[in-house]
Amino acid sequence: MLSGRNLTRGGRWLLRWTVTEVDVLEQSHEFGRELRRRRLAAELSLERLSKLVHYSKGQLSKVERGLKRPTPELARLCDTQLKAGGALADLVPNQAPTARGVPDPHQDGEVWLMHLGKNGSSSFQQMDRRQVIAAGASSFLAMGVDGIRLSAEAGGMSLVDASRALFVQFRQLGQAAGPGAVLPPLIAQTHSLEQLASRCGARARRELLVLASRYAEYTGWMAQESGNDEAALWWTDRAVALATAGEDRGLATYGLVRRALISLFRGDLKQAVELAEAARDSEAPPRIRGLAAQKLAQSHAVAGDHTSCMHSLDQARELLAVDTVDHEAPVIGTSQLTDVVSMFTGWCLYELGRPRHAAETLSQETAKLPGHTLRSRSRYGVRLALSHAAAGDIDHACALTRDLLGSVSLVQSATISADLRRLTRVLGRHPRNAAVRSLSPDLSTVLTATAA
Repeated sequence: MLSGRNLTRGGRWLLRWTVTEVDVLEQSHEFGRELRRRRLAAELSLERLSKLVHYSKGQLSKVERGLKRPTPELARLCDTQLKAGGALADLVPNQAPTARGVPDPHQDGEVWLMHLGKNGSSSFQQMDRRQVIAAGASSFLAMGVDGIRLSAEAGGMSLVDASRALFVQFRQLGQAAGPGAVLPPLIAQTHSLEQLASRCGARARRELLVLASRYAEYTGWMAQESGNDEAALWWTDRAVALATAGEDRGLATYGLVRRALISLFRGDLKQAVELAEAARDSEAPPRIRGLAAQKLAQSHAVAGDHTSCMHSLDQARELLAVDTVDHEAPVIGTSQLTDVVSMFTGWCLYELGRPRHAAETLSQETAKLPGHTLRSRSRYGVRLALSHAAAGDIDHACALTRDLLGSVSLVQSATISADLRRLTRVLGRHPRNAAVRSLSPDLSTVLTATAA
């Protein structure tokens, strides 16, 4: 049932529809009835099924009776154990959060910058683009534009070479520090390269614009890690514009992959699938199309579509295998994983309601991560712990999580924190477990600090 009410705004009539509690209850009753029917057909007791999905018998009973709303995670776990072929998972779709305002990518009048307070705090702010250009131009004039032009086109350690080397250092810093430490210099360097490109010859201009697009893309990723999706989208669009100006169609298409990831984290599966499919079916280089297929697999996994997910993972592996690596250009996408498809296969298996298989795959791949890649080790380590927890290996999940809390605190990642909150909810189903009780205070402290 939907309820509506008329509103007036500026002389226009608007109709606002809202989902009422009746809709939630009807959905819960429908899922509960179907769950009970399939459980009885499989000749499983409520207690037996609760052990298989690692939920308490009381919680599962409330779900069956429609007294407790099922989560998409529980629906996928039950779907897997009862071999429902997606019928149960389809009854509890992922709910997309309320859409927030997104800057118009076609407007050049505003720029997302990071404001640094005297007390050490930081926040994103929109600024008139003309002010940025004016500030940038004045700083370059002070350094001597002619000298910069020569260094950009001369042999040896040119400006392009130095900026590429600096970009590698920024990515390494991003593995060991929070976005607040990386974003300000990234933003400054992106604008600097963009301004320098306008003062160089054709060849150097293209190289600088392409490099600036890499900086902008990574700035967008760090903005997403800080929890600001609007800034992340703005910088992703800026990366596409710079790449297009530099005649790099590959990175321009990769913008679709980045947007698909943001849509996936927001819960908008339909848009995530559409964006990933568009990138996969483009004429971009194999690596871009492979990363798109991988993102498509993740979207299918969250939707509970096992067949489409596995097919997309196979496509990703085939495309990435034929990729020709340009050792001079910065790597697009993650560069820390030795087998990116296997790692994402593990995470997809978790989303598909197969946590034990997920844990086996993720354990093999996380063991290959270098020790200095704190962000990657935190991300996939938390996912490994979550898989073990969902599989019922609570003590092991707690031990893994405790070892990760220090690095999670350092990297200050909004996306990792989202997985950590999921892990907290799973562990919360075992309040009497000694390891859970011991871990809980430290886990809460880290989550609170990251949110702040």
